[in-house]
Amino acid sequence: MLKIIQFFRSFAHNKSNKMDWINLNSIEQLTEINQKSKDKTQIIFKHSTRCSVSIFAKRILMDEYSTEIQKNADVYYLDLIAFRGVSDSIANRYNVVHESPQILVINNGECTFNASHSDVSFKAIFP
Repeated sequence: MLKIIQFFRSFAHNKSNKMDWINLNSIEQLTEINQKSKDKTQIIFKHSTRCSVSIFAKRILMDEYSTEIQKNADVYYLDLIAFRGVSDSIANRYNVVHESPQILVINNGECTFNASHSDVSFKAIFP
């Protein structure tokens, strides 16, 4: 059991300079995301800092991130524990059920793809 706990803690404390997250911490940013999505894919990763599945999903995204993704999409990080109101606004605005972890793809102001739990992956978005 101790090894499992250490395994998940290693993900929680792993800092990667490779990932260019844009912190999503206000409802007003959703308007900016919609505008930017007309020219470039916008991705929102909703993360629970209290959930081991979410920590694992974050690690997968960090491992899959590439210069190709960086070139073709902006990736937003939402700590939904700290900013639950923003998460609720995302669910309402994009007509998706709130889940965690969850990844949403925004193109032309609409959510064109979303996945949760073990399906959170850049590979699902950029095959």
